[in-house]
Amino acid sequence: MVPDNKMGERQGHMPEEGRGPGEEEDLKPLFELGQIVGTPGALQALDEAEKHPAELLVRHMVGDWGDLEEEDKEENERSVEQGFRILSAYQLETGVKVWVITEWDRSVTTLLLPSEY
Repeated sequence: MVPDNKMGERQGHMPEEGRGPGEEEDLKPLFELGQIVGTPGALQALDEAEKHPAELLVRHMVGDWGDLEEEDKEENERSVEQGFRILSAYQLETGVKVWVITEWDRSVTTLLLPSEY
């Protein structure tokens, strides 16, 4: 399990793909993550890829939805505004895909493998 983390309110900033070094300070959270949890499979996959869960969580909360179709990214944009569930999908260097899901009420964000859904 990853420790709890509360983030600030929507700041209205969307990241641009291909950010360069030193531009991270412009990233602002779009929503609260609530309690952060991870399934054993997702945490093992992250460990094997030598990737810290925080890397995916930051991408998720600033609107970098990862490896989703354009339609799903647009749905996430609406979900941020209207308070629905938000899903991001990230392909790790090992080829494993990890989902990050924040529930509609922003009470919990879960890192999991698609097979664990």
